Amino acid sequence: MRCSDEFPSSPTKSRRGFACVAPEKQREIARRGGSAVPAEKRSFSQNPDLAAAAGRKGGTSVAPEKRSFSRDPALASAAGKKGGVASHKKASARA
Repeated sequence: MRCSDEFPSSPTKSRRGFACVAPEKQREIARRGGSAVPAEKRSFSQNPDLAAAAGRKGGTSVAPEKRSFSRDPALASAAGKKGGVASHKKASARA
């Protein structure tokens, strides 16, 4: 039996993977994933300064000319256009 047979609410779009699982089962899986790591091992939730330092370190690994869209709106615009073009190419290739 296909997933779309079990969930006929969306006849035009087939449900695959996690979307095919019953909503109750999805919630159970998500709940277990959220509690998989004990609180004492979630270092960023325990130490906000450590999280901030990690974010800064990640930010400095990006080349300065590609950094901060907030300081360079033209760069942000170019990146958005590039993503849109790539997305549309994928969509037209599938059709």
